[in-house]
Amino acid sequence: MADLTLYGGVGSRVDAEIEVKRSKFLCRLVRTETENAARAAIDDARKEHFSARHHCSAFVLGPTGTPDQVRRTNDDGEPSGTAGRPMLEALSGRGFVDCVAVVTRYFGGTLLGAGGLVRAYSEAVLTAIDAAHSQRLVVERERRELFTLALAHANAGRIEAELRQRGVLVLRTDYGREAVLQIADDDATRLAAIVAHVTAGTAELESLGHEWVDVER
Repeated sequence: MADLTLYGGVGSRVDAEIEVKRSKFLCRLVRTETENAARAAIDDARKEHFSARHHCSAFVLGPTGTPDQVRRTNDDGEPSGTAGRPMLEALSGRGFVDCVAVVTRYFGGTLLGAGGLVRAYSEAVLTAIDAAHSQRLVVERERRELFTLALAHANAGRIEAELRQRGVLVLRTDYGREAVLQIADDDATRLAAIVAHVTAGTAELESLGHEWVDVER
């Protein structure tokens, strides 16, 4: 399964709400890259919904299968294992990384029991993920080789357009003495051939190593 995250970079957010026996479960899914930022998003939910008793959370930071991936949960006063863990399983089961899920619960007066809480907290996160997909706010995270391509300003727009038409992922363009495109690709040989064609052999790629990047499908 591919790693997925929210489109739009750090701070991107999707919200969803479900109701179970008059208890409301409000989930916010926020893209983040550090533990401090994840905890800040949790604090933001706590401050915004200060009258709610529970602000349960789970987050996954870093690529799946890597030793430095960070996974954290917090039941925030709910019975142990009934909130944070099912939330984390919902994130991981759908392949989401670099995100924190915060579910705020407004108690509706009816006890849900351990099983009911597990289902509700999981469903709240899955509903937010489904909302992100339906709004086309989901991208894949892939490890690709980074390159720069320096071009004359007069040619940069045309060449960037031709690269994109051929499926090349152009991350950004920096304008200085020259226009410098930053490109991510997983096939250096194919990319070099495309660049040679669209620039008529007048520009060369420079490798910057590898990085995890967003890839739209």
